[in-house]
Amino acid sequence: SVGCIMGELLKGKVLFPGTDYIDQLKRIMEVVGTPTPQLLKKICSEHAQKYIQSLPFMPPQDLEKIFKGANPLAVDLLKRMLVLDCDERISANDALSHPYFSQYHDPDDEPEAMPYDQTLESKDRTLEEWKELVFEEVKSFKAAGSKTDSLQVEQ
Repeated sequence: SVGCIMGELLKGKVLFPGTDYIDQLKRIMEVVGTPTPQLLKKICSEHAQKYIQSLPFMPPQDLEKIFKGANPLAVDLLKRMLVLDCDERISANDALSHPYFSQYHDPDDEPEAMPYDQTLESKDRTLEEWKELVFEEVKSFKAAGSKTDSLQVEQ
């Protein structure tokens, strides 16, 4: 999604203006090309696999032509961001190290986050169990510097 946002900033308009999720998927593939057979195997939904396979082959478009006049380094970074396969896509850390961001890059001020652990979310739970988990999380949260339990308007 960061690649989509960057593309929209460069283009000045919505990059993939689909009318629904199917149309949007088609518009994405019209730009980045149809997924490889290896990538199709990674898609969990058999329905999605069949839909994508039903589409005609679409080669990736030349982003330099789509983003004519944009900074070539920005377009190079965008190419690396708009890769469908997340295993092949540029990482956030590598994107920050890309030459396009060289004037802003400060490794000492860019700690790399730990990979997100979604084991809690991936368990099957009842609605009541989810409510209890959310309630416990809210109870355990304390805003930094919070001295009261009430919301006060600063004057």
